[in-house]
Amino acid sequence: MPVVADAPHPDRPWRRPGRFGYALTRIRGALRPPVTVTEPDPGSLVVHRDVPVPTRDGTVLRANVFLPAGPGPFPVILCAHPYGKDTWPTRTRRGRMKVDFQYRILRQAGPVAFSALTTWESPDPARWTARGYALVNADLRGAGTSEGTGSLLSDLEARDVADLIDWAGTRDWSTGSVGMLGVSYLAISQWKAAGLHPEHLRAIVPWEGLTDAYRDLGHPGGVRERGFIVLWGRVLRRVRLADRLDEETKRRPLLDEYWRSKVPDLAAIEVPALICGSFSDNNLHSRGSIRAFEQISSTERHLWTHRTGKWSAFYSSEAQAAQLRFLDRHLKDQSGAPLPPVRLEIRDRGNRVVEIRDEQEWPLARTAWTPLHVTTTGLTSTPAAQSGAVDFDSRTGGFGVGWTVPQDTELTGPMAARLFVSLQDPAGAPGVGSLDARLFVGVEQWRRGRFVGYEGSYGFGHDRVTTGWQRVSLRRLDEAASRPFEPMPTFDRPEPVRAGQIVPVDVALGPSATLFRAGDQLRLVVAGRWLSPRNPLTGGLPANYETGPRVAVTLHWGPEHPSQLLVPVIPRSS
Repeated sequence: MPVVADAPHPDRPWRRPGRFGYALTRIRGALRPPVTVTEPDPGSLVVHRDVPVPTRDGTVLRANVFLPAGPGPFPVILCAHPYGKDTWPTRTRRGRMKVDFQYRILRQAGPVAFSALTTWESPDPARWTARGYALVNADLRGAGTSEGTGSLLSDLEARDVADLIDWAGTRDWSTGSVGMLGVSYLAISQWKAAGLHPEHLRAIVPWEGLTDAYRDLGHPGGVRERGFIVLWGRVLRRVRLADRLDEETKRRPLLDEYWRSKVPDLAAIEVPALICGSFSDNNLHSRGSIRAFEQISSTERHLWTHRTGKWSAFYSSEAQAAQLRFLDRHLKDQSGAPLPPVRLEIRDRGNRVVEIRDEQEWPLARTAWTPLHVTTTGLTSTPAAQSGAVDFDSRTGGFGVGWTVPQDTELTGPMAARLFVSLQDPAGAPGVGSLDARLFVGVEQWRRGRFVGYEGSYGFGHDRVTTGWQRVSLRRLDEAASRPFEPMPTFDRPEPVRAGQIVPVDVALGPSATLFRAGDQLRLVVAGRWLSPRNPLTGGLPANYETGPRVAVTLHWGPEHPSQLLVPVIPRSS
């Protein structure tokens, strides 16, 4: 079992107790995923397939339109994506509904239920037509049966989505009020389009969608992602695209104009927005979703948080009730109190919610940002009086240091680590220059000597409280964009270090909301490789990150090198 002492010690964070029991749950979930697909009542809705939608440049997109069986007109919910609007669940030879392979290879944290008209990560037509909405599910340019050659996250795509919105708003079956709803890419496709202010767009519901393809997807912390993005690229091979993000990620290690062109102008978004920003998708959508909540200009904006599975949350009765309440207010002009600005869910372990409460902002205004200093005795509230250091191999080793929590303590918000590191050639050759390393940083919760796992990205149910990445050579900060709790490197110019040179490296760790119980240990872990196991049954498949050349890493602390972790302590109510 890994060392549980607070004092700094060698650690291998990818070896955590409980991983084999977790592997059994993965196998059971792959064989029998908790997914229920139902047949809708054929008389309850009308389906129009492959409806042509002309865009401003003459390219014809195509959409499936689902209408309630009764008389219209209806407010419209729209989604647009590259996954194929016609990829509905099918039946097996025995007549059972077939579950998509995604629900087998990606573990489901809870039950998922939808009708057989529902495509991947889209709103359920049977549910929404039963509530008086028309639903439009569209193929983006180059996907499915739509014409043309597309470009993901591009301005061209945004104009196409805006054209879809205004087309839907002018049909005879439409009231003229259009909203958008969907998960992942079906959320991402909303950001840029909303910033164009389509005439008929009344509200958006981006349910977990990244907002910066470089920082959130291709190169978080300047570290190249080489797992999910490769798999995603294979899924999209049938889509006609002018550029492919998986290939550009390999070609473009720095934040250049290409990556900047993929970033939406969040401040341009003015329509009401219900944004899901989970704490369980730190590898992909969590940071970007919450960034959007902070930066959009909408006067009515709401953040809905959770730490369960992405799809089990989206299709849950609680989430769909919030979506319905929000869309009824803005697409049907129904009266009633708006949703709270923030719906905050706090857990004290992976499968236990201890509180759900309303908040007014994010991060919480009353947060007591508290530095925990690395010292020879552990993480402490007082700076280190003595200097110290620990060494590890960037390929095979790591480092851990802990803080025993004295009383129940809620940590809600992002975290940030400042680490003073130096690098050496692993053979100990003197004078070697231009060294680099990738640092992977995590915060863990331990209780009575046992690792406490949480829901993570891609259905990984043995994740840490939060995680961060940072390439040492890309450590230079954008001072104007950075905040103490959210360092923001420029990522545009590498600055390798000389052998033995000690440099500060700031690492942003994703948002979370966790209650540490008295006696729990908060453990800061640092390594030169991805923190989770590579085994697909025990690790966070398909997440994988570039490790880089082997180097010897030394982490320093003391009066001259104040390595620390900044944590968001929420004061206890009186």
